[in-house]
Amino acid sequence: MTKMALNACLVTLLFLSAFYSSKAQQPMETYPKIAGYVGIIHPIVTFSKNETVTNFKNYYIVGMPTGINIWKSKKIGFSAEFVPFVKADSTGSKMNNFLFHPGILVALGRGWTFAGRAAFETSGRYGFTPVINKIVKKNKNSGYFVAIPLPFRFGNNHDASFTLGFQFGIAF
Repeated sequence: MTKMALNACLVTLLFLSAFYSSKAQQPMETYPKIAGYVGIIHPIVTFSKNETVTNFKNYYIVGMPTGINIWKSKKIGFSAEFVPFVKADSTGSKMNNFLFHPGILVALGRGWTFAGRAAFETSGRYGFTPVINKIVKKNKNSGYFVAIPLPFRFGNNHDASFTLGFQFGIAF
């Protein structure tokens, strides 16, 4: 073998070695992947046929969503969320509703996720909630997120309603 051929083989081996070692340092994601989260939700304003109701005016309602996300792939997943709501007014405070919120997750890229959720409330209301979610700070084992839930509710002898909310929390 000539010196030139030997050098070419050596350069090729070094290149392949560097290529494979850089690939080995990036861990492959495996699916299904399970993640949990907890947060705080503030319904801001609710619109219905006969009225517009704002939170923080005559009372304050806050919820604590807790959930489990099961990602089937990098793009699609399932989520089950459980949300107790507490209402405080001039007479005191109490848990006034509990929401079971299962749904589908669609990763939109760059930390954005769409959640399409069904909604079943102990108040007798039901409906659906589209949610847009953004991871705003990603750590090694967790991430902080903000979300805009848009609940549509029906039933229990009340007018149909639409709410604009704000949610934030931590996923792990």
